[in-house]
Amino acid sequence: MLTPAQVQAYKDDGYIVASNVLARSEVAELQRLTDDFIEQSRSATQSDEVFDLEDGHTPERPRLRRLQKPEQRHPTYKALFGHKGIIAALQQLLGRDVRHRGLKLNLKPPGGGEPVEWHQDWAFYPHTNDDVLALAIMLDDVTMENGPMLVVPGSHRGPTYDHHQNGVFAGAITDPAAEAAYKRAVPVLGKAGDVSIHHARLLHGSASNMSD
Repeated sequence: MLTPAQVQAYKDDGYIVASNVLARSEVAELQRLTDDFIEQSRSATQSDEVFDLEDGHTPERPRLRRLQKPEQRHPTYKALFGHKGIIAALQQLLGRDVRHRGLKLNLKPPGGGEPVEWHQDWAFYPHTNDDVLALAIMLDDVTMENGPMLVVPGSHRGPTYDHHQNGVFAGAITDPAAEAAYKRAVPVLGKAGDVSIHHARLLHGSASNMSD
């Protein structure tokens, strides 16, 4: 699944993009299912255990930020945990034994879908085992216009920065020492069906979706 160059790039840069991991038919089914949940979110008036809504959400203009625990909402999402292409890629990076922590589905509605602040996943779930990563499945083409993930290559080999504000976990980096690194950020682009993989300590965030 992954080439030796991709495996080495993951070690060096802390992230890679693998193309065409999901078949067109698989992507189409996930797109259809996700569109159905967006339609269901029209009836939601506030965020709950299923729908995490952006400000300005209305029945006429749904602004779904996140589908909570999608593996509990439909078996098609849950089946991704056993997807052969995904497992094969992960085993090349982590070894034979792979386990998952969970699944989430992030959306960025058009016309200003919310950005994601700079952070490191490690701050949310620190481990003693360094073989921890996040794998993202692209359900749409990811372009510069629709708010791609931005990463700082090689930052996974650096420190874990402070994510606290006044002693409270803020979910974003608050240490000004990290600001110089953001200038080295690059976008992670790809096509629907591609997957991106990044180490849990890699500095990353994203811009707003300014497409229509």
